[in-house]
Amino acid sequence: MTGRRRPMTRIGDLVPDAARALGLEDELRLSRAIATFEAIVAERVPAAAGACRVVQLEGFALDVEADAPIVAQELRLRGRELLEAFTSAPGGVGVRDIRVRVRRTGPRV
Repeated sequence: MTGRRRPMTRIGDLVPDAARALGLEDELRLSRAIATFEAIVAERVPAAAGACRVVQLEGFALDVEADAPIVAQELRLRGRELLEAFTSAPGGVGVRDIRVRVRRTGPRV
């Protein structure tokens, strides 16, 4: 050994290249979008935190599922604010629309 060390690299800096090499770019993009949206909702609409989730990132739209109609309505009312916060966040991507739907529940027995 020569005693020379390579400079240290943060693991977070390696993940995008590894995801690309494994063909997992879309999954990484969705994962970052989910985490970013959850943080924004927790900060700006705390009552909806934990009662909604990103289900899909399709093109320029973020599909969100809410557990109850009242949660969906609040997200829709605050949609522009959430959209602006999401698109300017580091983990956010260039979405133009947030589509909110209420989670479907199975038939009651």
